[in-house]
Amino acid sequence: MIKKDAKSGFIFTKHTPKEHSPFDKLFDIFQELITHTSGDFDEAMEWLKQLDEEYELTNEDYSLDDFVEDLKKKGYLREEIKIDGKSGLAITEKTERALRKKALEQIFGNLRKSGAGNHRTKQTGRGDEQAGEFRDYRFGDSLEQISMTESFKNAQINHGLGDFTLSENDLVVEETMYKTQMSTVLMIDISHSMILYGEDRITPAKKVAMALSEFITTRYPKDTLDILVFGDDAWPIQIKDLPYLNVGPYHTNTVAGLQLAMDLLRRKRNTNKQIFMITDGKPSCIQLPDGRYYKNSNGLDTHIVNKCYAMASQARKLHIPITTFMIAEDPYLMLFVEEFTAANKGKAFYTGLKGLGEMIFSDYETNRTKRIR
Repeated sequence: MIKKDAKSGFIFTKHTPKEHSPFDKLFDIFQELITHTSGDFDEAMEWLKQLDEEYELTNEDYSLDDFVEDLKKKGYLREEIKIDGKSGLAITEKTERALRKKALEQIFGNLRKSGAGNHRTKQTGRGDEQAGEFRDYRFGDSLEQISMTESFKNAQINHGLGDFTLSENDLVVEETMYKTQMSTVLMIDISHSMILYGEDRITPAKKVAMALSEFITTRYPKDTLDILVFGDDAWPIQIKDLPYLNVGPYHTNTVAGLQLAMDLLRRKRNTNKQIFMITDGKPSCIQLPDGRYYKNSNGLDTHIVNKCYAMASQARKLHIPITTFMIAEDPYLMLFVEEFTAANKGKAFYTGLKGLGEMIFSDYETNRTKRIR
């Protein structure tokens, strides 16, 4: 640890880790458990009791009952009447916010902080943020763009160090970058395959969604984020619904998800629009014109796949890039994603669960497809 002394300068001392209270230690674990149980308080507490028995998380001075009482006092729990008519406990909006903040710290904590605001484009001109590039002054440039330091330097070079002279030819302008707004739709696959083969894929997807929503709302408040889930059908969900998100006995109707995503983006006035899709399975379901569902889980069904390609092309015509985060490495699925990405001229990442958040963060920061001129 470094401390500054007014008389002698800097003093180096041994770092002393910050002490965490018993509540804080348990609350960190509780947040993980409540995310895994999709907001089920009773199930989360059962897991916490098992962990306590195994690792002795509590003692005589602070028990799990004390922890629950503190959760109530601090506003993290509320009383509710359950479906069976019995009273119980459930998490509050304050807990939901805490989960989003924790997800952001977990996923993006090792990345540099970005200033709240908007996204930079590569188009320079009269903008908001200095680009570090200089050019000669042109008629019509504003006074705020003139770099006085560079202009004075030019004047000394051009006219010498005697009588100071500054002419129009000496003026130098620093380029600035336009800032834009971004509208994003995040699509999350909640088909049954997201928990198949003993691997929990939905929890990391939820964490990414919570982290991204917290990141956008706190650091880019002018941007918009819509979140939708897709199984046999697709429907939008609110940010507050994310901790309770779970999979169902669904097939994967990618077409329905893309249709809803584009419908949501059509209503946005922002210049830049994009779709992020997190999925681990092949498209296996579409709704027919008569309302019936056509489902086929065996391989890649040509009829379903062609509908997906058509949606990708339609999004391209609307200048909406689709970035697919494929949580699978099956060769035939990767081939589908390659064809899908080519039809949209978008991007695809073939990834496991580790590093998914960082990939989405990086793509969100750099995916600027339409320039303001």
